[in-house]
Amino acid sequence: MVQQPAAADGSTAASESRSWLDRIGIPKPLLWGFVGVLIFMIGDGVEITYLTQYLTQPEGGGLAGSQATFATVTIYGLAVMIASWFSGTLSSIWGPRYVMWLGAAWWVVFELLFLYVAIPSQSYLLIVTIYGIRGFAYPLFAYAFLVWAQVASPVHMRGSVAGWFWFVFTGGLPTLGAAVAAFAIGPLGMSLHNTLVLSLVLVAVGGVIGCSVREPHGTKPIADETVENPRSPKRLIEGVDIVWRDKRTLAGGITRIVNTAPEFGFFAMFPFVFGPETPGGGFLTAPEIAAMTSIVYGANIAANLAFGVLGDYFGWRRTVTWFGCVGCAIATPLWYFASIASESFGVAATLGAVYGVLLAGFVPLSALMPSMVTTKDKGSALAVLNFGAGGAAFLGPVTVYAIHPVFGGGGVAIAFALMYVIVAVLSTFVKDGSDPGEAKKARAASTTTPAGAATTA
Repeated sequence: MVQQPAAADGSTAASESRSWLDRIGIPKPLLWGFVGVLIFMIGDGVEITYLTQYLTQPEGGGLAGSQATFATVTIYGLAVMIASWFSGTLSSIWGPRYVMWLGAAWWVVFELLFLYVAIPSQSYLLIVTIYGIRGFAYPLFAYAFLVWAQVASPVHMRGSVAGWFWFVFTGGLPTLGAAVAAFAIGPLGMSLHNTLVLSLVLVAVGGVIGCSVREPHGTKPIADETVENPRSPKRLIEGVDIVWRDKRTLAGGITRIVNTAPEFGFFAMFPFVFGPETPGGGFLTAPEIAAMTSIVYGANIAANLAFGVLGDYFGWRRTVTWFGCVGCAIATPLWYFASIASESFGVAATLGAVYGVLLAGFVPLSALMPSMVTTKDKGSALAVLNFGAGGAAFLGPVTVYAIHPVFGGGGVAIAFALMYVIVAVLSTFVKDGSDPGEAKKARAASTTTPAGAATTA
């Protein structure tokens, strides 16, 4: 095979003929995968704003409020966390496309059982069990595609690809999912039950589109010729040891857990520190809290793309450390304390948007972690990354429930800021030569003149 001649800047002549999709950071063969994930996550996000309320109504199961919360937050969150790990390890064994099929089918089957068996039974145990089991589905589908997108992308595009993944993921869950629910229940006048049926249809459509992508990396194990029996189930266990074999992967996993934990925690806490559930009444109404949530997520969605591209130029690790960790360590307490002091929706929404933007600084971590390891361990590294994403949804609310009764909302905000400071230090160990920032350092070092002479600028 004849190589393309290298250009003066180290790129190849072939780069000039890249498609517009490649230039914006989407590998052309995976385009419909991104579309499928967006539609799937819209369907998954339809229930986010009202499912707990629906389960407390007679037609929705008649659960007590605490029982509904336990089903939709605690049990579901644990299932998501576990499945997030297996999305990477199973992709390593079977190939990501097969795991996506499993996730899509799992969601549809257990949603049908949830809607037409568990809820009509009004059995608390059955509702919790089936809904909890359904929680394994979306990480298998969505995070398996993240694995696929990373292993199928050239190194110079991995930050941008990660940005696009999180753009479609959070664009669906919760942003457009919540909007679809509001439109269906409001102007269309659909019942809560029929709105859940709509979510089932959207998930099925997104699943079929995403799983129909034809790209060679999707149907084979993520392993190289050094791995014996790459499809063996034993690899599920073998992958766990990466957290002590490679300290960089462990540091990256912890960083990913902290990444969005405060986001989940704050939105669990705001109704009873800013909103109408606050003793004596808060300064925000329920619609204002919902609007602020949309503003924060909207800012984050737009910034995901920007930071994905920035990471490919500024450096993956440097973007995570300075914009993600340090930026959020400042923005988190500022958001809380300035909002309390001003009692202003405008201040709360503006500073929330700043936090949402800086939160996107963690996007390049999705490119960095699989790039640090050999092909043999890529699935395991991504399993750690995905586990961190699921773990964040659990750590955030748990932190609120543990700290708020003793130290109040201010104590929670400070705790979250300290978490970001800790992972800012940890993130400095998450390094690899393929990182654009490290590669620039290496090129600069290689152009240095011999000792005693002046160096180039």
